[in-house]
Amino acid sequence: MKTGIIRYSAGNIYSVAMALERLGASYLVSDHPELLKTCDRMIFPGVGEAATALKDVESKGLAEFIKSYERPFLGICLGMQLLCSDTEENNARGLGIFSPKVRKFRGNLKIPHMGWNTLHKLNSLLFRGIAEGSSVYFVHSYYAELSEQSSSRCNYGNDFSASLENGNYYGVQFHPEKSGETGSKILKNFLEKT
Repeated sequence: MKTGIIRYSAGNIYSVAMALERLGASYLVSDHPELLKTCDRMIFPGVGEAATALKDVESKGLAEFIKSYERPFLGICLGMQLLCSDTEENNARGLGIFSPKVRKFRGNLKIPHMGWNTLHKLNSLLFRGIAEGSSVYFVHSYYAELSEQSSSRCNYGNDFSASLENGNYYGVQFHPEKSGETGSKILKNFLEKT
């Protein structure tokens, strides 16, 4: 079983690859849809700016590939946000796999939301064996609103979607690859999804 990691103009690909290596998982990093189609599951990582990232994804033919993928698919951080309907970050239109809009944190908050925070209302196979209130690592200035697709939530100024789920698509706002044993367990749960 091989996991694809989508390469595009967003960071964090190396740390995701290293996390998969620690779990003993076989993986392929590529920006070519034809190569990625050979993989059994897909990870769409990301750290960066949404509009630029979306343009790169579209220019490489990855947008249609992502939207038509029928096996387990995981978006991480910016990767999850790009799967949403749209984002306030430069008013970019997302890929529409998840229904929530992505909003900018407002108010008297330190932005970005960076560091450890707790997960609540866990409702996904990703969280098998993960306790309510477990901590994971976040770095983000934008968040997905709560919706019927929210599979966990977190609070920073207001409640937001810490994760989303729609069919074979999963998304996490936090960085499992930087979240210690909890993050490793979440990635392992994803890798075991067939």
